[in-house]
Amino acid sequence: MYHVSFPGLGISLEINNQIQIFGLSIYWYGIIIATGLILAVIYGCVNSKRLGISADNLLNCVIVGVITGIIGARLYYVIFNWGYYSEHPDKILAINEGGLAIYGGIIGALIGGLIVAKICKMNIPALLDVAAIGFLIGQGIGRWGNFFNQEAYGEPTDLPWGMLSEGTNNIAVHPCFLYESIWCLLGVLLLHLFSKSKLRKYHGQMALLYLVWYGAERAVVEGLRTDSLYIPNTGIRVSQLLSIIMVVAGVALLVYFYIKKLNNLTVAEPVVDISYIKSDSKDENKLKNKSEADKNSEKEVEDIYSDSTQKAESTKKNDSVDDSIDNVDIGMLDNDADKRSEQEIDDILKNIKNIKM
Repeated sequence: MYHVSFPGLGISLEINNQIQIFGLSIYWYGIIIATGLILAVIYGCVNSKRLGISADNLLNCVIVGVITGIIGARLYYVIFNWGYYSEHPDKILAINEGGLAIYGGIIGALIGGLIVAKICKMNIPALLDVAAIGFLIGQGIGRWGNFFNQEAYGEPTDLPWGMLSEGTNNIAVHPCFLYESIWCLLGVLLLHLFSKSKLRKYHGQMALLYLVWYGAERAVVEGLRTDSLYIPNTGIRVSQLLSIIMVVAGVALLVYFYIKKLNNLTVAEPVVDISYIKSDSKDENKLKNKSEADKNSEKEVEDIYSDSTQKAESTKKNDSVDDSIDNVDIGMLDNDADKRSEQEIDDILKNIKNIKM
């Protein structure tokens, strides 16, 4: 039981980090983490098709990713607390006593999910986009588990929202869990709106924005925390260094893909009045139709001319045939007439001779 208060805001409440169900102790931390995971999966399944992946394949990635995520979160914590666990190896698997690092969980979940994605031949950049919003949902809600455990807080502060409890030794400190929760949930809203806008140009763009968005917040907030993991024998906070690398890598890749896209663009056509183009196209169609009509009419004229020519030639041929027939008949008639005339003359001559005799 903790007595938590925010003196500057006039808020005071009592919380318990566990509940009893049938005599079994269930920690709020686990309940809240599970709630964040379920909401992240629901969001992914609802929006998977729009973001370019199959909901069934996404669930396969989630199942494997949860297992590898827990392993990764524990390994990350143990590696950077090796001084303690090297002397207490029996405690390495005692996750019920706490000791899960969120960055280790993200890395482990990504490794498991990407292996499944490779086997299922999924669009990996699209999967990373869905995972980016899913991580923000899980982190934004999951951080409230730190509140119930009164952990992951920051250095002492005089700010109005300073939090104090038995867990902070009754000293007002930065509520780092609250900073990260608000930042991540705001990121969910912004990335969701971005995913539905025309600004989203390619798969993987949202994943890069996640690197920049979350990395920037964690780099700042991690510097306030009092429970950071450090690189052995150095004063460098592991999560802070990793956050800075995320921001730099994310910005560099966003700029790279932006420049690459610009270079792949073709030369833009001059801007013209669309209505003018439409009217031109209509006139052009009219001219085209007119020219086709003219061609058709010309063709008809040619056909008529050819037909008339053929008829004229046919008529001439018929006339010539008729003329030849007429000439033949006339000639034959003339010959018959001559023959008849000669016969008549002969008959007349014979009659004359008979008379003389």
